[in-house]
Amino acid sequence: MTKITLTIDCGNAPKKEFIKKINIAFAKGNSDFLLESVTDGIVWNIIGDKKIEGKEKLREELKNMKAQKVSELILDRILTHGKEGAASGIVKMQNGKNYAFSDFYEFSGAKATKLKSITSFVIEI
Repeated sequence: MTKITLTIDCGNAPKKEFIKKINIAFAKGNSDFLLESVTDGIVWNIIGDKKIEGKEKLREELKNMKAQKVSELILDRILTHGKEGAASGIVKMQNGKNYAFSDFYEFSGAKATKLKSITSFVIEI
């Protein structure tokens, strides 16, 4: 089971709550929620590694990621403004590796609840 540690309070901010759910879904491998939460033309740019374009490519990537089990997600910060948002924290893997991350999200519109793009910066710590 994946431990979730939140050092942030989403309070009454729907987009912050949505980004929290996105991060938890990634940590728990909840592909269905993730695929429902993105546009068909989603672009996920993992800086220095790869760029995934389109919902079908994302589906394939999520299948590949299932082999990597997360033991803990520490979510430190979530920011949102208009059609943009960001989150940062640490992911601890079951294999003992730990990664710090910062993700930047672009929604399909200011009031939308679907992601158009994600840009991820990930470093092993």
